[in-house]
Amino acid sequence: MGDILDQWQRKAKDHQKVNKQFLQKLQTKKGKGTERLLPRLHDEAFSKIDCLDCAGCCKTISPRFKTPDIKRVSKHLGLKESVFIDAYLNLDSDGDYVVKSSPCPFLGSDNYCAIYEVRPGDCRNYPYTDSDQFYKRPNTTFLNSTICPAVYYVLEKLREKMSL
Repeated sequence: MGDILDQWQRKAKDHQKVNKQFLQKLQTKKGKGTERLLPRLHDEAFSKIDCLDCAGCCKTISPRFKTPDIKRVSKHLGLKESVFIDAYLNLDSDGDYVVKSSPCPFLGSDNYCAIYEVRPGDCRNYPYTDSDQFYKRPNTTFLNSTICPAVYYVLEKLREKMSL
């Protein structure tokens, strides 16, 4: 995967303090300078990383299932919304519907998603490496850098390119 991605999980843990400080500074500066870099770094990361090799997100965190997501997925599965909710979802402490268990019940042993075509919006947008959510939600980005090699890659490359 390249030098930056060799042992990325260990490196993400080793760089926790510096990455957290960088993301906080980035948020304070409202991401100034990142808008032009993020799309290119996102594309670069995903030219080196295949999500199917990892699926760390699906194995460890749950997306929020908003009402349109619940309608779309339950229809796709041929279930009533209430049955889908009872079978697969719980309300979290923020009042959002999330999957009951990890890994995600729709993740196959081959790391393919059984509901990929109708997946929730959070899944479609993850890992936010090409949007302003990357710097607007520093705690989420920081956590994601320990779960997703693409987030780690973008964060490290961004730190190299920017001096804050």
